[in-house]
Amino acid sequence: MRTTVLRFIIKFAIMAVMLLGLPLFGIFLAGYPMARYLEFPPESRYVQHAPFSWTVFAAYTIFILAVAVPLIITAVRAFRSSETRVSAAATFPWWGWLGLVCGLISWLLAWTRFDWFASLQPHTFPPLWISYILVVNGLSYRQAGHCMLTARPGFFLLLFPSSAVFWWFFEYLNRFVQNWYYEGVRFSPSEYFWYATLSFSTVLPAVLGTRDLLLRADWLQVGFKDLLSLKWPRLYLLGWISLLFASLGLAGIGVLPNLLFPLLWISPLLIIVSLQILMNEHHILLDVSRGDWRLVMACAAAAIICGWFWEMWNYFSLARWIYSIPFVHRFQIFEMPILGYAGYLPFGLECAVIGTMLERLNPAWSRLVT
Repeated sequence: MRTTVLRFIIKFAIMAVMLLGLPLFGIFLAGYPMARYLEFPPESRYVQHAPFSWTVFAAYTIFILAVAVPLIITAVRAFRSSETRVSAAATFPWWGWLGLVCGLISWLLAWTRFDWFASLQPHTFPPLWISYILVVNGLSYRQAGHCMLTARPGFFLLLFPSSAVFWWFFEYLNRFVQNWYYEGVRFSPSEYFWYATLSFSTVLPAVLGTRDLLLRADWLQVGFKDLLSLKWPRLYLLGWISLLFASLGLAGIGVLPNLLFPLLWISPLLIIVSLQILMNEHHILLDVSRGDWRLVMACAAAAIICGWFWEMWNYFSLARWIYSIPFVHRFQIFEMPILGYAGYLPFGLECAVIGTMLERLNPAWSRLVT
């Protein structure tokens, strides 16, 4: 147990130092004013984003389709050949119904502007997502007779503060690329911190709860339990190379934000997986090397599903975010450019590896959902 906790602390400390320190170190070497990157709340706009480019858009599109289309085809074939479940292990729980009702009410309040609700109008995000978390856990409970909320309540509760810390890292990295910003309301620094932290605390419970639901799907078991095995030669060397790549990318992200902005989503994943490789721990690449793509697919799909709801509920809300993505900012679905949804794929894997790190803190939490 002590060894597990110590390993967790070491990985978290290295990741935190790299994510927080390297971007600042890069802009320091470039001679940029550091104060603007530490503004709180972040309101100044100082990154000049590159205009739309058909060449870059086409290149990103080809790459994304090359990765995604074979997996989508596999999923569709597996869905068609899998058996449809006609029975449930349990009834949909009362707290799931409560989440559904509260979610519909919260949705209505988020997208309308009643005078009597004006003081609470900026705070509709947490009720929406707490409701979503209850509903998705309720669906898992109905399907299997247990879910994260009932079977692993300690882990479930730990996800909320961990999620807040997790997403604050992305908010910090966004200061160097400014791919999104918030509008609609203004808060003092203390209000901004606490209200944002409350909203950020729902990210991991939502994604991992959706992952647990998808892991029980027949089509996922049929199509991705024994798929293509990707062997990773000289894995230890790959870990060092990935760690070096992430380090250089983070150091340059504020200097070349138009070119390196995708590393905002990729670097945290590279760091964590590289550290797991170098510390001889189980990591997500091992499953893929054995041909088991279930966890990868479930996490990526869970992030896409949550991303759809994030972007949809954001669209007509008062407190909302707006995107500004270099080269590819066109063909928006809600506020998000269509290619921006690809960022949810590595984000889902990041949620998974963070969840795995937390699960290992307690042996009772570390069993996979079946």
